[in-house]
Parts: sequence; C-alpha cells; structure tokens
Amino acid sequence: MKKRLLFLLVLMVAVLVLVTSCRDKKPTEPDDEGPPPPEGMVFVEGGTFSPDGGSYNVTLSSFYISNFEVTQSDWTSVMGGIYDANWSDRGQGPNHPAYRISWFDAVEYCNRLSMREGLTPAYSYGDAGTNPANWPAGWNTNRDNHTNVSCNWNANGYRLPTEMEREFAARGGVPAQNAGTFDDTYAGTNVEAELGDYAWYRDNSNSRTHPVGTKLPNELGLYDMSGNVRNWVWDIRANYPTGSYNNPTGPTSSPNRVLRGGSWSNGATGCTVSYRYNFSATDRHSYNGFRVSRVIP
Repeated sequence: MKKRLLFLLVLMVAVLVLVTSCRDKKPTEPDDEGPPPPEGMVFVEGGTFSPDGGSYNVTLSSFYISNFEVTQSDWTSVMGGIYDANWSDRGQGPNHPAYRISWFDAVEYCNRLSMREGLTPAYSYGDAGTNPANWPAGWNTNRDNHTNVSCNWNANGYRLPTEMEREFAARGGVPAQNAGTFDDTYAGTNVEAELGDYAWYRDNSNSRTHPVGTKLPNELGLYDMSGNVRNWVWDIRANYPTGSYNNPTGPTSSPNRVLRGGSWSNGATGCTVSYRYNFSATDRHSYNGFRVSRVIP
C-alpha cells in the first residue's frame, strides 16, 4: 500500500513539472528560430514560393530583415555629412525614412554600418576591398559602375535584401502561407480599401513621407512594406527566368537595379507586393529609400 502511494505521489509530481514547463514555453519562440534577431530586425523563416504563378520557383534560406525602413536618424548617424540628402520638401524628422538615396548610397551605408559594429562588410568594389574610403574617386557617379560591386553572401554584415527575399517578406513569409494570406495583393491586406491602414501612398500621404512604423505591420511584423518609400534591393532588373532556384541573386548585367514596395507618390497599383520598379544605380529620387537585411549566423 505504501509503495503504491509513493508511486502515485511521484507520478503527480512528474505531471506537475511537465505542465509547468509547457506553460512556461512561449508560443512566439519556436525551437527552429535559432538565435534571437539583432535589434531592429525580424527573423524570416525560409520557404518556397513562385513570384510569377508557377514558371519561376524560388526557395529561400532563413534571413533577417529590418522591421523599419532606414530612417533619417539612422542615415545621419552612419553617414554623417557624406551626402546631404535634402529632406526638407518630402518629410523631415529623425523617424522619417531616408530618401533621395541611390543604390550606390545604400551599398555604402551597409558597409559603413557593418564596419561600425565590427561585422564583416558584405560589399566589395572591384579589387579595392570592402572599405568605401578606399574605393576609387567617382565610383558612385557613373551608372555603369554598379556591376563592379560584388556581394559576399556569407558575410555577417548588413546588405540589401535580394528581390526575392524582399517579396517573400512583404507577402508575410511562412506565417502568411500558414494563414492563407500569402497571395494577398498588398503587404498586410488583400483589400484596396484597407491599404491606407498599412501604407502611406498617394491617397493618404499628402505628397510626403511619414515617420516609419505608424501604419499596421504585415504578418511578419514588418512596417511600410507597401508604402512610404520604395526599397532598393540587390538585384539587377531583368525578366524572371524559368525553373527552380535556391536563393537567387538576379542576373549579372543590365543597366538598372530593382526597387520594391510602393511609396508616398504611388497609387494602389504601384503598392502591390509583386510590383517591380527599376532605376539607375545613381538615381536619387524623393520616393526611393531602403531597408537592410543580414544572414542568419
């Protein structure tokens, strides 16, 4: 009898410990997320999708992406007076997105931020290394020089997301796939009448930028993915290929680089998760900015 009571007591204690441990485990911290994301960044679990409905199939590894667009405060803290962006006419303030940023400017920012934080810079210019201070004079003034920039995809520093990383994240990634909202037209919603809840665009922006993160996020917790300013990505603009690709980084030659996401100046059509813009790497427009990404260690 005593042995039976002791057994029951031990069993009850074991069950209590098990229940307590299950309650303590947070559902927002799945085991496969790896290390916590760096401050200001969101973990994007890798996955597979087709940006064109079936001819081009993409599989991505997990990565980090910033939850906000790079702000004017971010830009100034890293770049100082290297480039006067002149932000007085389309929205100015520390939390407004940096705009009138060229693709070259964004690349330089990424490397300088990486160096400041002791990370390995992702970008090199020709054989001049990764420190922009050592890049040749005029490297960022000739549009054709953009193909001289190469990316070390294993570097732990900051970089621009690839075009497919940016689209996958805008669509909401795996959480949206699980929720059945991955194919929604805009980042966060499938309803044009709700776009103004998620994005600053032509109908609600008053022709200017607004502080980042003041609209609703998408399923990944990313803000302004369909509006405020367009985001430069790494890729050179070209038609999509056919077939299946792992972590594609785009073609190696063509005149322009791609931007994704709508802006304060765009109508709803230009704010969809699939819309592709392209400009010269030297172009600085008041509707163009960027956000950064990093590899998973």
